[in-house]
Amino acid sequence: MVSLPADVVARYERFSRYNSPYPAHDAGCAVDLYPGSDDAPSPVEGEVLETRTVSCPPKSYAVSEDHLILVDCGDVVARILHVDPSVSAGDTVAVGDSLGTLVRSGFFGRWVDNHIHLGFRRHDQNLRRASGSLPLSLGVVVDGVAWDGTGEVVETGPTHVRLNTPAHHGNGFAAIASDDGRPLDGGLVHYTGGGALGGADSDVSLLGTSIGTAEDGDLAWDDVAVYANGERATGLSLFASQVPFGAKVVFHEGHDFSAGDRIEVAIEPAEEPVRLG
Repeated sequence: MVSLPADVVARYERFSRYNSPYPAHDAGCAVDLYPGSDDAPSPVEGEVLETRTVSCPPKSYAVSEDHLILVDCGDVVARILHVDPSVSAGDTVAVGDSLGTLVRSGFFGRWVDNHIHLGFRRHDQNLRRASGSLPLSLGVVVDGVAWDGTGEVVETGPTHVRLNTPAHHGNGFAAIASDDGRPLDGGLVHYTGGGALGGADSDVSLLGTSIGTAEDGDLAWDDVAVYANGERATGLSLFASQVPFGAKVVFHEGHDFSAGDRIEVAIEPAEEPVRLG
């Protein structure tokens, strides 16, 4: 188990361990850190072993190349993605030092904000392969914020809208809570699974509908669908934030909502849930 201290996580506005379709995030074994600016402050200290450029899936809204930065942290090696590096092999970095500039990667869904991907490996593992991240814990407490599924659109993008609820005013990290108060993380239900950050192993519900069963914090989603004012959505993008936020509703094929619209989100059982990864 690798632990990321609270004072490191607190340097970033938001984080998510599960909101990704890629195997590096299986069982929450990697974290996406959102700085809130184009600069990429290092979440680790150590010596840069290698920087490597890789091709991205072609996307009209993204760059064609992404980058891998490997940092020797002593007992483990950090794998950092989605940063155009300003560092090179042999450089020494401290926590908070700039690693470079965030890139809008072709590995992102269009609704995904720019971020730093961080995972860890042993020295004897394949450091370039996507899967194989070591178990990860974050030294922060995340509060669960209750939400009744309603809100006003305050932000729109081609494939998402963000609501003004639930209200959180930046006093520590918080996330949308399940019906029994557990903070939730992940892409509900468009990615393979998610996380319930705290609580015993048990069934988990949101807005009155069962969404999965927690086991050691991991959630395997039930077959459900997300609706916004009766319109089928792709899902909900769930994360932890220490800045004001609201529910983010994803529509990977587009939507017709505008700023100021009132929306009621519902979750219902579905025979054919949307699965993007």
